[in-house]
Amino acid sequence: MKQKNLVVYYTHSANTRKIAEIINEQVDGTLFEIIPTQPYPAGYDDVVKQAKKEINAGHRPALMSDIDIAAYDVIYVGTPNWWSTMAPPVAAFLEAHDFGGKTVVPFCTHGGGGMAHIQKDVEKLSDGAQVLAGFDIYGSGGSNAASAVEKWLKEVQK
Repeated sequence: MKQKNLVVYYTHSANTRKIAEIINEQVDGTLFEIIPTQPYPAGYDDVVKQAKKEINAGHRPALMSDIDIAAYDVIYVGTPNWWSTMAPPVAAFLEAHDFGGKTVVPFCTHGGGGMAHIQKDVEKLSDGAQVLAGFDIYGSGGSNAASAVEKWLKEVQK
């Protein structure tokens, strides 16, 4: 039986969306964007300030919509690296679901911080899931993004 794939992501500057779309194309999944009810500020300094405050406070923003994950076997979870962890909307999404029996695969975009604590933080919030090795890419990955994603997927799907 063919596994059903879900690619969920939060994006602020479109980098994570680009990687989510590439992953989704390669795994033939369903794409779902996590959108907070209150958008983050557009300006870099403003969003950095707000993200730091929310992460330090453990804030989980309300989300605009949700998706039933019951029918999916593998859930790819994408986030920008904000202060060495996932963006609060992604944490809110993870906390809202039961991942028992699921496989969760994190991925992130970053400006130089790599995966940081995202892997272990996703593991903590994906109770009951098998969490596979995550993927990180600088910015939107440029012209090498699709090949980098393909290489990672081949490794993680072994």
